[in-house]
Amino acid sequence: MTDAVETRSLRRTFPARAGRGGGEIVALGGVDLSIPSGSVRGLLGPNGAGKTTLCKILSTVLLPSSGTASVLGHDVRHETLAVKRSIGVVFGGDRGLYGRLTPRQNLQLWGALYDLHGRALSRRVDELLERVGLSGRARDRVDGFSRGMKQRLHLARGLISDPRVLILDEPTSGMDPVAVRDFRGLIGELTAEGRTLLLTTHDMAEAEAVCDEVTLIDNGVLLATDTPARLAARLSTLERVEADGVADDVLAGLSALSGVSKAHRETGGRVVVHTTTPAATSEVLALLVSAGVTALRTVRPSLEEVYLHVIGDRGMLVSP
Repeated sequence: MTDAVETRSLRRTFPARAGRGGGEIVALGGVDLSIPSGSVRGLLGPNGAGKTTLCKILSTVLLPSSGTASVLGHDVRHETLAVKRSIGVVFGGDRGLYGRLTPRQNLQLWGALYDLHGRALSRRVDELLERVGLSGRARDRVDGFSRGMKQRLHLARGLISDPRVLILDEPTSGMDPVAVRDFRGLIGELTAEGRTLLLTTHDMAEAEAVCDEVTLIDNGVLLATDTPARLAARLSTLERVEADGVADDVLAGLSALSGVSKAHRETGGRVVVHTTTPAATSEVLALLVSAGVTALRTVRPSLEEVYLHVIGDRGMLVSP
């Protein structure tokens, strides 16, 4: 398959705020990214990782500081109009929605911006309202909608121009489980139509459910790209053990164990131990039990904790 999205050495910087010594903030630090046509790519990373900045550049909202980015072969800097005609964007929240208008009026307004008029526009609006499950609320004002309903309207808005590439920034934020299930079904329909989707999310389960491949990003740097199954296998070895009533000498012993990336005492006295292998978790539990500790549990770390305690400790390097 040819690439629908491609970036090479893509950088975006912003001036540092006054009082921070000048200089610049690097939001993207030389990103090389290729997304094949007709695929679903997940972009995973903590807040501030550079996900939204990348999406804004691909949708021509921001220009690169250096490097190149193209959508369906059109350069975002020099062929802006062609990129805008071929891409749909769903940023979510209340941005881009007019609360005093109905869903139908919102979509009619956005459709007119893409030169849709008359019966063609009416048919497109009706089709999209049906597709996202808002036909029954088509004449209600948007400011009375729940966050999940607004998110569904955002999806319809992103599809108004019938784009071949669709960027979805946290698309299921605020949706209830039924709406999330329907959204996943919609993703399948869109890819069956040959569209390319870039989906940013904090939710590993969401990425596993809908993405062909997932790219990890942190501090503006791409760390790895892999299938969700292989990426999940990488992260599945990581665990966190939490325990109460741990003496200082026991904590020191935990820190010395092989496979323990970090062991510390939180405010309130609870000890938290981060492990990188199942064997290390077993050793931690055995040491705690032998020390007479009974108030303990094991949990999976959040994705942000994985970055902070594992990837960060390894110099932002993810081995293949």
